[in-house]
Amino acid sequence: AGGASPRHAAPRCTFMGAQPMDLDESDLLFEEDILRNAYSLKYWWRYMEAKKRSPARQRNLIAERALKYLPGCYKIWHAYLADRRAQCKAKEPGHPAHARLNAVYERALVYMHKMPRIWLDYLEILAAQHAHTTTRRAFDRALRALPVTQHERIWKLYLPYAKASPVPEAAVRIYKRYLQFDSDAVEEYIDYLMQIGRVSEAALKLAEVLNREGFVSLRGKSRHKLWMELCDLVTKHPDKVGSLRVEAILRSGLKAFTDEAGHLWCALADYFIRQALFEQARDVYEEGLASLLTVRDFSMVFDAYSQFEESLITALIERQAQQQAAADLAAAESGGASAEASKAAAATTLELDMRLERLERLMERRPELLSSVLLRQNPHSVHEWLKRASLFEASPAKAIQTYAAAVKTVDPRRAVGRPSSLWLGFAKFYESHGDLKNARAILRKATLVPYKSVDELASIWMGWSEMELRHKKYPEALAVLAEATAVPPASRRAKEKEGPVQDRLYKFTKLWAFYADLQESLAGFEPTRVTYDKMIELRIVTPQLVLNYAAFLEEHKHFELAFQAYEKGVALFKYPHALPLWLSYLTKFTARFGGAKLERGRDLFEQALDGCPVESVHQLYLLYAKFEEAHGLARNAMAVYDRAAGAVALEKRASVYQLYIAKAAEYFGVTKTRDIYEAAIGALPSSEAPSFCLRYANLERKLGEIDRARAIYMHGAQEVDPAVAAGSADGESPYWKAWHDFEVSHGNEDTFREMLRLKRTVRASFADRAIVLPGNEAGGTKRPREEEAGADSMARLEAEATDAAGGGFVSGGAVGGWEGGAAASGDFVPSSAFSGARPGYVFKRGDKGVGYYADGPAAGGAAGGAGASE
Repeated sequence: AGGASPRHAAPRCTFMGAQPMDLDESDLLFEEDILRNAYSLKYWWRYMEAKKRSPARQRNLIAERALKYLPGCYKIWHAYLADRRAQCKAKEPGHPAHARLNAVYERALVYMHKMPRIWLDYLEILAAQHAHTTTRRAFDRALRALPVTQHERIWKLYLPYAKASPVPEAAVRIYKRYLQFDSDAVEEYIDYLMQIGRVSEAALKLAEVLNREGFVSLRGKSRHKLWMELCDLVTKHPDKVGSLRVEAILRSGLKAFTDEAGHLWCALADYFIRQALFEQARDVYEEGLASLLTVRDFSMVFDAYSQFEESLITALIERQAQQQAAADLAAAESGGASAEASKAAAATTLELDMRLERLERLMERRPELLSSVLLRQNPHSVHEWLKRASLFEASPAKAIQTYAAAVKTVDPRRAVGRPSSLWLGFAKFYESHGDLKNARAILRKATLVPYKSVDELASIWMGWSEMELRHKKYPEALAVLAEATAVPPASRRAKEKEGPVQDRLYKFTKLWAFYADLQESLAGFEPTRVTYDKMIELRIVTPQLVLNYAAFLEEHKHFELAFQAYEKGVALFKYPHALPLWLSYLTKFTARFGGAKLERGRDLFEQALDGCPVESVHQLYLLYAKFEEAHGLARNAMAVYDRAAGAVALEKRASVYQLYIAKAAEYFGVTKTRDIYEAAIGALPSSEAPSFCLRYANLERKLGEIDRARAIYMHGAQEVDPAVAAGSADGESPYWKAWHDFEVSHGNEDTFREMLRLKRTVRASFADRAIVLPGNEAGGTKRPREEEAGADSMARLEAEATDAAGGGFVSGGAVGGWEGGAAASGDFVPSSAFSGARPGYVFKRGDKGVGYYADGPAAGGAAGGAGASE
């Protein structure tokens, strides 16, 4: 059947010169279909599917026959190639079947060169055969044959194959071609270069990546991270990156990434150290220490610097030991040390001493270097400048340089701290070395600095004056303060708000106070008086300064001038600042004149009381009353006490009334205190009025007015809860105990019973306040007590008052029905608990049990029991 037409094919035939193919009856049907239409994919595919279990030779012949008529059919090629791969799977490497398979793939690619799946399968087979040249060329052919949109699939195989290639140069070239396809995969290329030891190319590529503005790492690395990788790369392999300007790279990194300055400076120094350029490394460390901005970076660089010096010293010590051993050996062999060995040992010793000195000097400079770092962070930090100056106490020249740099650098408006302390420290340094001339020159310059506040300028002037005082230059000290307190011209005073602080200095109270103290000690009376008057005129005086001025005048026996000073002071200040002035003024006035100028004294007291706040007025009233007692009329003193009682604060009122009562009893007798007691009881709060009732009642008892005393007890008892012990040992209120003792001593059965009745009523009233009112305020429901009560507390009190008016006791007869249906019938109403006061009844435990017993003449035994229980 080789050259004949398919229409005349015989059942036993050959194909393409191969051995004859045996056909069975089932094959005839397929052969007939093919004879009818040899270009039908369906017939050939059915034939191939039917022959899947046939020998490989027959399957191959059928596929070859099909491909002769349908050479562009991907389906047949794919199935045929898969079958041929399966046939070669069990064959050992080097078997001829693999070569035949490759030939079939080559024939397939003539027609299927645009099919990536065919290429991928072929490339996998070639890679497994380790035919490197053939495989590489096949990859290249695939990339040329396929469109660029399919290249990604080829590169996924090509790159792993290139990495596994025994020829690194080939892999490098393959990667370079791949970067033309995908330039963002450069990090993978850099990793491969580092893997094969091509550090120089890796560094160049990494530098190229960093120069690309729009580069985005596929691995999520930041630009900062890539910079750090490049720095580590070039510093750890200095001998392999000769094509790069390593120092320029690291210095550009220092400008771009200031947060890694310490790491980059150490990396640059390490680069020189690895090249044995030790002096250049030392220069780098020094430059780094002089430019760092953070303590963290400083610590990193300083530690690296010190370790570098220590390592050099260690190496020199080892070299010295080796030289000594060699010299000893040579001396033993030749009988004496050679001149060259001695010279080398001396040079090593000299170098070792020099490096030890360098290390010691470095450690001594650490505080100074650290101070420089802190000042670079904030050059306007006054505290850091003062600390830096204190480092050079033993070196006057450096200290002066530091102070000079500080006062030139620190901007007063941006300073952290007080710039004036820098100038004062500078002047004090000159003063400590006996150079007052330069100290004065420094302070003179300091007075011209535009400080933020007047306080700083004033501290300069006062510091200057104190310096003169320390050296006993008293006229100079006064002259300095006189110059400082000089009032500027009116044109400058008009602009003092927006003008420099020098124009506002004349109104600074602290400076004037210091000037006045100094004049008081050195200048005498008249200059001091003029200074105080000037302060009052400028309205910069304080209440304490007025007191000092008045005391100064009194000390020099100028009493009227002192009183004038007080008058000026109280005119300047309002309450509460004027209170100490008035108290001192009035005390001094009364002590000076007594009753000689009574009306003037009264006028002063009235002026002081005018506008005085309630919280402080009691001091003035008491002083006024003492003045009237000592020099005026007792009647006027009582009038003052009466005014004080109504004017003072509520918490002071009780003490004023006590004093008022005591003075009234002293001057007019105890009978004159009744009106005061009544006024006090009416004016004081309920917490303090009962104590006055006790005193008032005790007074009436002493005077024999028993009924009046009892009425007072009854009046005050309404505000005292019998259940409140108030610190009493027996658990009873002191007020009620006092009334009880009073009735025992001066009362009878009726009055005692009336006291008990009122006590029950008051107890019930306080119980209602504690139970009913809080419940209503909280919005709660009424308690059972409230529900059983027939009327509110006021109604019960009125009813009891009516009963008491009728016969002195609450009647035990029929009373209005209780709310809830429980009527009071007979002399006993049972109740398991106290449910409020019941008019005419007493709650107790008696012969009939717990409940309410009638309280009246008809139930004498019950009443007696009630009295006993009470």
